[in-house]
Amino acid sequence: MAFISLSPELARKSFTGVENKFITKYMPVLDPLAVKVYLYGLYISQSGTAFTIDDLAAALSISAEQAISCFEYLDEFELVKITAGTPFEVIYLDAENVSGTPKKYKPEKYADFARNVQAIIKGRMISPNEYREYFYLMEEYGFEQSALLMIVNYCVSIKGDDIRVQYIKKVAKSFAAEGATTARKVDEKLSQFTSSTPSLLKIFTAAGISRRPGIEDDKLYKKWTAEMGFSDDAIVAAAKFFKAKTVERIDEAVEELYRSKKFDVKEIEFYCRNKNSVHAATIEIARSLGVYMQNAAPYIENFMTVWCDMGYELSTLKKLASYCFMHGKKSFEQMDEFIKALYEKGIIEEKSVTSYIEMLNAEEEFIKKTLEKCGLTRRIIPSDREFLMRWRAWDFSDEMILKAAELSAGKNNPIAYMNGVFSSWKAEGTFTPDKIENTVHTPTSRGEKTVDRSVIERHYATLRQIAEDRAEKTLERALADDEYGKLYKQLNSLNIKLAFAESRADGSDRAISEQIETTQRQADLRLATLGIDKEDFKPHYSCKICGDTGYDADGKPCRCLKKFIEDYAKA
Repeated sequence: MAFISLSPELARKSFTGVENKFITKYMPVLDPLAVKVYLYGLYISQSGTAFTIDDLAAALSISAEQAISCFEYLDEFELVKITAGTPFEVIYLDAENVSGTPKKYKPEKYADFARNVQAIIKGRMISPNEYREYFYLMEEYGFEQSALLMIVNYCVSIKGDDIRVQYIKKVAKSFAAEGATTARKVDEKLSQFTSSTPSLLKIFTAAGISRRPGIEDDKLYKKWTAEMGFSDDAIVAAAKFFKAKTVERIDEAVEELYRSKKFDVKEIEFYCRNKNSVHAATIEIARSLGVYMQNAAPYIENFMTVWCDMGYELSTLKKLASYCFMHGKKSFEQMDEFIKALYEKGIIEEKSVTSYIEMLNAEEEFIKKTLEKCGLTRRIIPSDREFLMRWRAWDFSDEMILKAAELSAGKNNPIAYMNGVFSSWKAEGTFTPDKIENTVHTPTSRGEKTVDRSVIERHYATLRQIAEDRAEKTLERALADDEYGKLYKQLNSLNIKLAFAESRADGSDRAISEQIETTQRQADLRLATLGIDKEDFKPHYSCKICGDTGYDADGKPCRCLKKFIEDYAKA
């Protein structure tokens, strides 16, 4: 019997298949970290899960750079094949049928090199695996020993003794890509880089970066100057005004300026000062809305920039934020909906916005007064505004509206009652207070039957409530499903992005529209699985003509009202 076996419980578990040849031939000689990466990668490849190199690195508590280095190491053994660098992709090969054998380098061949490397990196002992990495560079890329020593010495001068071999490999491969594998060519390349060092140090000082520039920094510098056309002073200005503290951030700043076609120092200064004003305004607007904001950048990109492009000034946006908060719109998304509504009306300039807000506030006060006359103490709801617009469209004055409100006081549904009153007045031609009769009757087709208005308003209020409750409960049932809930939120987010893209007119709306179509199909399929029709998210009123109000758009009694009166009278 073997000294090792599986428990019955373990035998029933799922497993990741590992070739015996890998275990017997390769695992004993491989670097331990490479074995971990190989096995975890094998698990991923067999799990069917979508993983990236970053996900693998995070799972093993190593850097993505270390993970890639391990795969490069495994590639040397012909156990894997790296097929792409960005994004990183690798294919596992058949260990049984690889053409080669594990590559072993003879240390004695590189004895002098090893001593010299250890003399350069004095602060730590170099491991056998690190030596093997250097041997690999010389064997695979054809580096002269002296050339690679020059590269190691240069890298140590930048990073210090705690430098990682992955960085040296990265630099060495960049030299090899340009054909610099001899001591002479490496020296020429380093001399070229040295010529840009004073400019980079000047830029680094402006950014507050204390380290010495490296090869990768030099590549970026050449991109900024030779490819994009920025002067040293312009890059310094970018670092200063963008408050860039890293080379990566400087690169982002220069890229942004390049897209904005800002190359002159004064242009950059003006652009950045305006950008700072927008940033400050964004923070102020967030406070006005009551929004907690850790990072302003997404709000600037998705909202502030769009609003400014639409023609709204920062001072105007601040006023709108205060108005939105006071009226229950306490997010950038809700404020965006309000601004888009204004934009469609052509209300953009600060003067017109101020006038419009004053008009809305006056309307708000009038609705409050109307509700008080009705005996209602609740907050204003959208249907209140809809009814007010309808009554004014029927040519009723504010005086008549308040009079109708007085007549509706004490009723079960005063607003619905008022709508019925106005319908009666409209039919009778009663548009001034002096023509108002002491009693109001609900007109019918022949006028032969009347029903107490409280009965009618209760009837229609009940119908509307049933329809609205049914729609609300249907949506709640759909959102209770995690899968549909995620798709629903995604659709809302995509629709917001689409609106932004359409306002920019940069062609990005097409891709977003395709995403919306795809997501909508997924959402519809999920609803079908749940047995839900998305049309049921909207209230289905029993009467399509009046929407269960009893009166059509012209204020005339609906057929359903006349039928209700007749049926009620019979009963």
